[in-house]
Amino acid sequence: MFLDDKDYARLLFSILFYQAPVYFNNIGRQTSCFVKHLLFNISSDIIDKVIKTREVELNIFAIMPNHFHLLIREKNGKGISRYLQRIQNGYAKYFNTKYKKRGHLFQGTFRAIPVETDEQLLYLSAYIHRNPRELKKWENKEIEYPWSSYQDLTKNNRWGKLLKPDIILNQFPSANDYYKFIETSTAKLKPGEFKPNIKNLLFE
Repeated sequence: MFLDDKDYARLLFSILFYQAPVYFNNIGRQTSCFVKHLLFNISSDIIDKVIKTREVELNIFAIMPNHFHLLIREKNGKGISRYLQRIQNGYAKYFNTKYKKRGHLFQGTFRAIPVETDEQLLYLSAYIHRNPRELKKWENKEIEYPWSSYQDLTKNNRWGKLLKPDIILNQFPSANDYYKFIETSTAKLKPGEFKPNIKNLLFE
């Protein structure tokens, strides 16, 4: 799905700003800005408009080479469907135009799983944030992976109100406690890694 960092930045832009049906032009300039400076140059007025009119709230995310994970809260009926449609259609059009390709980029429709308990929510957050450990370059360095929200929950939230992780962080005394939870989670363990831990098993 991604052939260079601009492709990752293009999908990241969509995940952050397509929470609301706000039109953006010249997104290519924004992705170039992110690759160079690790930020999107969007005015505060536009960001406020997205926040006030968004159809979903983005809680956490992780973009992987051939898929992406989102934890989101729907604010109105069919908000999730419209949000994912904007992301998938926009990125597929961008990718096919840039690389002169045709056809579908994503395999079928997205898969949505409702979160019903706090235990499920926390395990899912660990599963998403530990996903980059599948990549050799990022194994045991998931917190440094630039295309996930792990660093935003444990260090500094790069995206302000565009990312709303409170539903997760409010269950921990501090961001450091959340970091410890992720680092000791049983989510995404590789063969031979499992070590029984009562706290971990509570979230299985």
